[in-house]
Amino acid sequence: MMPEHQLAAAFALDLLLGDPRWFPHPVKLIASLAIWLERGARSCFKNERVGGAVTALMVILTTGAFALLLVVGAGAVSDVAAEVVSVVIIYFSLALRDLLKHSREVLRALEAGDLPRARSRVAMIVGRDTKSLNEAEITRAVVESVAENLTDGVIAPLLYAAICGPVGAIMYKAINTLDSMFGYKNERYIKFGWASARIDDVANYIPARVAGVSVILASLFLGLRPLNSIRVFFRDGQNHPSPNSGLTEAAVAGALGVRLGGLSHYDGEPSEKPTIGEPLEPLNQQHIKRVNVLVFSAALIVVTLVFWLR
Repeated sequence: MMPEHQLAAAFALDLLLGDPRWFPHPVKLIASLAIWLERGARSCFKNERVGGAVTALMVILTTGAFALLLVVGAGAVSDVAAEVVSVVIIYFSLALRDLLKHSREVLRALEAGDLPRARSRVAMIVGRDTKSLNEAEITRAVVESVAENLTDGVIAPLLYAAICGPVGAIMYKAINTLDSMFGYKNERYIKFGWASARIDDVANYIPARVAGVSVILASLFLGLRPLNSIRVFFRDGQNHPSPNSGLTEAAVAGALGVRLGGLSHYDGEPSEKPTIGEPLEPLNQQHIKRVNVLVFSAALIVVTLVFWLR
């Protein structure tokens, strides 16, 4: 099986199965390893940045080495076994079905007029306070989350799988997991998590831009606002604390004709982020449907381009 066929099979498997809750996902194992190594690093290194960097490198390399051993070990049994293991590893690095599923659960609650349930559902995919969000604010949170996670949950794993195979895909997943665990600018992780956050920024640099372009192309095929998507992508793509996340949000905001960013609350504290896009349309439930179709189409475009380029 060629690498692009492994990628397509894994992509199809993710769309079919998503993330079964009964199965121990490798991300949980990666997170457990990171926590265990963090304890050791904090006791061994007085310099928190050094300890954090050592922890990050050990998690990434251990994850990659374990994946490589699995593929090689399966290859010793048969070529078919190696192919199956490779596809499964890539599959575990993807999260498109779950991304769309969670947003649809919020949408169903909004359609039923159940704001408390919608707030509860959206709290599962965003870090902001959700207890007092109205419908437009819930919609904004969902659109921002889906747009931002297009890169690290879909496009980046696809690209690393296409270039470096299953080992590259799962190593990227380890990088992304480290950032989600340690990449906070609070007292505990401002120094320790510095390396994890910077590695994630570097790993996502190209995928975020590919994701943005794929959204623009998808908006063209879907009859949305491709020209506005291009304009907002270049104008507002850096209106975000992350050097990468704002790019996909900008492309999505421009394609949908909505404004993202602005005021949110975290642990009761207000956080005013730069705005992205213009409110050509007021945010409403329909934009959750549209962003789901948009990111799904963007992912299909990337998979198709991988086949075409190879």
